[in-house]
Amino acid sequence: MATQSSTDSEVVAEFGFEHYAIGFVDALRRTGLIVPIGRTLTYLAAIETLGVASGEQIYWAGRATLLDRPEDTPVYDAVYSYWWLHDARALRSSAVEIETVTVAIDDEDADDDDDAGHADDGVDDDGEIQEVRFSAAEVLSSKDFAECSDAEMTEVYELMARLRLAGPFREARRPQRTNRRARPDIRRTVQLALRSEGEPIRRAFVKHGERPRRVVFLLDVSGSMETYSRVLVRFIHAAVVGRQRVEAFALGTRLTRLTRELSSRDPDAALTRAAEAVEDWSGGTRLGDGLRMFNDEWGQRGMARGAVVVILSDGWDRGEPELMDEQMGRLHRVAHSVVWVNPLKASPGYAPLAAGMAAAMPHIDTFIEGHSVDSLANLAKVVVDV
Repeated sequence: MATQSSTDSEVVAEFGFEHYAIGFVDALRRTGLIVPIGRTLTYLAAIETLGVASGEQIYWAGRATLLDRPEDTPVYDAVYSYWWLHDARALRSSAVEIETVTVAIDDEDADDDDDAGHADDGVDDDGEIQEVRFSAAEVLSSKDFAECSDAEMTEVYELMARLRLAGPFREARRPQRTNRRARPDIRRTVQLALRSEGEPIRRAFVKHGERPRRVVFLLDVSGSMETYSRVLVRFIHAAVVGRQRVEAFALGTRLTRLTRELSSRDPDAALTRAAEAVEDWSGGTRLGDGLRMFNDEWGQRGMARGAVVVILSDGWDRGEPELMDEQMGRLHRVAHSVVWVNPLKASPGYAPLAAGMAAAMPHIDTFIEGHSVDSLANLAKVVVDV
């Protein structure tokens, strides 16, 4: 592997090493390698520390941070040559041998008699056999979205379709009639008494009315969130079509309202319209500027007032931390509750040390994970209980 060759300096200078490096990680994922977002961020930090003057530095930065299995090295070398050295022949000439293991699966839902009659069908006695007992739904519900294959993501979407966001309620100004003894409804009691010659035989009561509290979703669609944003938008779509008073926005280099696009009952059609509406999907991110636009145009005019605001982001912001601190403070003062959902929180040893995330923390009421179906189910409970 030739690691001494220099990178394409013109491309890196035009788009920035961060954007170009994220493209390299995406190319690795398209070959089937599993690269969680936590490793991507570590890779970016490693390149920033080492610099981009030498191709050897970029190669070993990725080799040390993006891979966790030695058998993935040939694929990594081929993609590196293709992406950074522009050697198109590297992918065509690379061949990776895949070890085949016979797995005997013990499914809890299977018929024992059928298993006994067909246990030996198609199994080579000379090969290595591993017996596994598992529940597919249970495993997938806790699996990180970044580690799921395309087939598993299809099943994940089916699991997410079962989630329901009930949402909290707030006290309404208009009282509601009730048959239980509560606050007397003098006006209606008098009206009923007139039907019985002035005798208050029947008394009426009212209670404090309730209406759904508005829920506002602000989804980070920057490049660092790409693995999760396309999954999280499905959760937001289910919330928009399943309940009243839900608003959805995309945060990138600009603010885009997605409520109308996600209102379609057809999830595929809704997600297609949302992707077309967001011009900067998988681009850069300026969370502070996006929050300022939301506060100025929507939040303080009433949309965020008394609402549950849910921000779904990894907290990586190219803007000034002071702006993030100011805008999160404005948002927190008018909202009923601010919930921050960060997929990175599930990573071992994670701490909110990124400048944008650290600036936002004092203004967050609830800080939770958002990397799996189970974590989104927990988010649905948190929104109800705030």
